[in-house]
Amino acid sequence: MHRTLIQPVIRYGYVPLMLLGVNGAAVALAASGASKLWLVGLLLAAIGCSFAAERALPYEQEWNSPAGDGGRDVAHASVNELLLLVSVGIIPLLAATVTVADLWPHSWPFALQVLAAVLIADLGITLTHYASHKIGVLWRFHAVHHSIKRFYGFNGLMKHPLHQTLEMSAGVAPLILIGLPLDVASALAVTVAVQLLLQHSNADYRIGALKYVLALNEGHRFHHLKWAGIGDVNFGLFTLVWDHLLGTFSYDPARRFTSDQLGMAAKPNYPTGYLAQLAEPFRASGSCHTADAPTDDEVLSAARD
Repeated sequence: MHRTLIQPVIRYGYVPLMLLGVNGAAVALAASGASKLWLVGLLLAAIGCSFAAERALPYEQEWNSPAGDGGRDVAHASVNELLLLVSVGIIPLLAATVTVADLWPHSWPFALQVLAAVLIADLGITLTHYASHKIGVLWRFHAVHHSIKRFYGFNGLMKHPLHQTLEMSAGVAPLILIGLPLDVASALAVTVAVQLLLQHSNADYRIGALKYVLALNEGHRFHHLKWAGIGDVNFGLFTLVWDHLLGTFSYDPARRFTSDQLGMAAKPNYPTGYLAQLAEPFRASGSCHTADAPTDDEVLSAARD
């Protein structure tokens, strides 16, 4: 297909493909009781779609090229996806030991059960994310994610494993307490991975007015602005509903993002190697103050850019 035809298809069709196509396949397979081996294949397909869309219609061409971070990002993604799969595998054990009451709406259509799980998990993950920008010990681990200097799909999977475990626990624990079924948990795991790929995508897609409701890349780029305070916005994983309620929603259609605006102004020399990033939160140098405010000149520069 000619490039001029591919680009409009990606611009307006990529998000529906991922949200409805990939997630829809996850829901259908989970509902049918298919082998959990499909989970890995579906995740790999989603990652492939992410890379293909970014190369065919990039927001920033240079973000498609590794800057000494390719191997590190693959390591983060591999470890964190493995943790996600393991967490799904232990759901039955957890459900058998910590479920307080089986209040799960088993009679609902399966797709509606998954949607309910997504919305409940969204609240727990969003509040943990918000707290990670306010509490120093949590920020130490979350800072790994904010050290990025280019914004592309794999960034969503670039997290310290302990912080990812904390976020997912906050999202899934309430569900387990009320009897989350394993098949719903499996579908939820896929939706989380798909959402992270979309949220950090370098694909220049459009979702219209939905950008004020869904936590996708147009809004999430503002969260990665490097200045403390300015980047403390748009915390939601799946939706921006909680950001509107918390007063942390931000969007400016005139802003254009470059690598110079990403990362952490307070720690521009954050370690870039995988093992170094795993160790940094435990070092004295890992205490990057969350309250470090930008200077007046930085605020004015950020507003102009």
